[in-house]
Amino acid sequence: MQKKPNLPLDPAELRRRAENRLRKGLSHPEEPTSEADTQRLLHELQVQQIELEMQNDELQAARNEMETLLEKYTDLYDFAPTGYFSLDERGQVLAVNLTGAGMLGIDRTQLVNQSLPHFMTKESRPVFLSFLEQIFARPERQSCEATVLKADGNAFWAAFHGTSALSIHDPQKWSRVTVSDITALKRAEETRRHLNTMAIANQALQQEIIQRQAAEEDLRQSERQTGLLLEQSRYMQEQLRLLSRRVLSVQEEERKRISRELHDEITQTLIGINVHLETLSREVAANPKGLRQKIARTQKLVEESVDIVHRFAQELRPTVLDDLGLIPALHAFMKNFMKETGIRVTLKAFAGVEKLSGDKRTALYRVAQEALTNVARHAHASRAEVSFRKLPNAVHMQIKDNGQSFEVKRVIPLRENVRLGLLGMRERMEMVGGTLTIDSAPGDGTTIHAQIPSKTGAKESLCS
Repeated sequence: MQKKPNLPLDPAELRRRAENRLRKGLSHPEEPTSEADTQRLLHELQVQQIELEMQNDELQAARNEMETLLEKYTDLYDFAPTGYFSLDERGQVLAVNLTGAGMLGIDRTQLVNQSLPHFMTKESRPVFLSFLEQIFARPERQSCEATVLKADGNAFWAAFHGTSALSIHDPQKWSRVTVSDITALKRAEETRRHLNTMAIANQALQQEIIQRQAAEEDLRQSERQTGLLLEQSRYMQEQLRLLSRRVLSVQEEERKRISRELHDEITQTLIGINVHLETLSREVAANPKGLRQKIARTQKLVEESVDIVHRFAQELRPTVLDDLGLIPALHAFMKNFMKETGIRVTLKAFAGVEKLSGDKRTALYRVAQEALTNVARHAHASRAEVSFRKLPNAVHMQIKDNGQSFEVKRVIPLRENVRLGLLGMRERMEMVGGTLTIDSAPGDGTTIHAQIPSKTGAKESLCS
């Protein structure tokens, strides 16, 4: 294969060399010795001419290819989506593509030799100058973000990436810098941060809403509880008013009964005694034998008066409760109760009951007394049982009968037909910190449970 000759870069230079060769060939002309030599020389000249034409064609093709490559490079450089800047150490623009000039809104010819830092905002200028300093101080690729002002005064966010460069023909230091418009990215980041802030705020708001809903629910429950307590308070106040009225009424009735019995029994007895004494004073001298019999009858009337007064005292406040205790007092009451009503009553107790305070023993006695009185009045029972049981830190008393039952829910609430005895028993127990409940079912009689807190304890014993 024929070696491709080295082509000169300039066609004029190629022509000049050819003419020089031709002159050299003609400087020592040799007389053609024959027509064959003439033909050989002519052939050689034609060959050289053809070589020159071929070299010229190759040169033209190479030039066209270079122009095409230059056009492509220029197109890629000027119309790239990123701005390209060539900057010196001070940031002066040495070269720039059309995209970079368009970003700044200024013609490229006017932008060359201007200082690029002058297009930065006041806040971003130190950042960009530090970026330029790092480019020429280090071989690595440097980057930064800054706010750039256009020629019309509008600003945009730009990302700068640059490296230092060296020129073979020029010792001056310069750098290649690319510029990208990241305003949309910054806005997206700002939007994302705003959304994250809103999400956090929304989460906090949701937590606050949940807390407020819980607080509202607690408030509603508190209002409902307050309403229930208020209703219960009104109910208890009504109970107290009715109870007070009934207590006053019962007290008045009791006074009438005591007054009537005193008038009917004690007064009549005392009048009888006075009559007998007057008779005795008249018959002392007339009839000494009958005096002894009249004195005996008068003593009998005095004894009856003493018994009546003793009975009244027992009904009002049994002295045995204070002198001997709760169990003897109950025994005495139950003995008279069985004698008067014919209802058999048993008592089951333990000695530790007597360790209760006087107020608590009195409350238990009055509850048992009222319960047995109700049994005699309403239950039509044949037997009843009073029992005491020791519980942890409490004493439990139960009064159970085999008589008729009643509807507890209908009787316990205060109405016109309320039973004062049941409410009185409950009131007595609450006064000493105890509780009272009533169970009544058809065929099973009625059971009253009274419980008082206590820390005493003893073994149970059976008494009847």
